[in-house]
Amino acid sequence: MDLRDVMRTTGAARAFTGRAISDRELYGILDDARFAPSGSNAQPWRVIVVRDPDLRRQVKELFTLGWREYRAHIVRGFRPFAPMANGRWTEPAVDLVEARNTPAPFPFVDELDQHPVMLVVLAELAKLAVLDNGLDRQSIVGGASVYPFTHNILLAARDRGLGGVMTTQLCRQEAAASVLLSIPEGFAIAALVALGEPTSHPTRLSRHPVESFTTIDRFDGDPLGPPTPL
Repeated sequence: MDLRDVMRTTGAARAFTGRAISDRELYGILDDARFAPSGSNAQPWRVIVVRDPDLRRQVKELFTLGWREYRAHIVRGFRPFAPMANGRWTEPAVDLVEARNTPAPFPFVDELDQHPVMLVVLAELAKLAVLDNGLDRQSIVGGASVYPFTHNILLAARDRGLGGVMTTQLCRQEAAASVLLSIPEGFAIAALVALGEPTSHPTRLSRHPVESFTTIDRFDGDPLGPPTPL
């Protein structure tokens, strides 16, 4: 596919056909994704391909708890676990125990263990350059060394006519998932990526125009508008 087409049509695919993804295809996707940039080229990612049916079921159960917490925020009009106006997360905006015990049906989650490919992407913490550590706000910079890799997985899948979605709900149960998957200390769960052949490909994604988020010289500067026709 043309790069521009891949970038403009790689949406979140959460429903898949029953077609299996071969090791050859999966290896090719990861072989392309590994060329993502990372700080000092540290390449801090590790990938666990979860195949064992019982492990998949248990991962789904842990993921479901995180999903229920996420959904409880949305239902109440909150951005899940977002820093407040002062840039820091201080306490839950919802009752997390109640949320975890409240069913929140969603086909993607309910069928998580049945999707063709389940990848758990880890980040080796000691290899992350976290230059915003110590600032009086939520830290975000460390992810710059691992999330380009996860997005490359989705781009490489789309280029092959496949699709998927990057999720982070499993992070809410990182301690239990680490025991389940034998993840050693010093590694964090960055994402769970599901891949497969989508039941449909988006032809037009909804995104804000450039001038809505790009300004010149200052945050409140003039927007960068589209070029003037010649």
